[in-house]
Amino acid sequence: MAPPSKLAVATSSVIRLVKEEASYHKELEQQEARIKKLEANPAEDNSEYQIKQERQALEETKAVLPAVREKIRQAIERVEEELEANKEAGGVAPEAEVTKAEDAITAGKKSIAEST
Repeated sequence: MAPPSKLAVATSSVIRLVKEEASYHKELEQQEARIKKLEANPAEDNSEYQIKQERQALEETKAVLPAVREKIRQAIERVEEELEANKEAGGVAPEAEVTKAEDAITAGKKSIAEST
């Protein structure tokens, strides 16, 4: 079996990063829900400590998002460069691979737009 093309590798990178960013957003929602739950029921002895820890985790997750967005931008650029190289080479990549790359670019741009 032939190794994956540069286009396929770059496309996979964009797809993985978009999924990674989505998981960070899901994690943010879960952390915010846990904080609200702890604030609503402060009966436990160490609830202040737990709230502090959850807020710290929330801030750490928020701090990761700009870096992930930048990685998505860079990965999109790589895919666009590979698509351009493919066109210059006469379209040697399979059509399915090109379509998948274009879909990944669209998903990456949508992810960046939604998170800013």
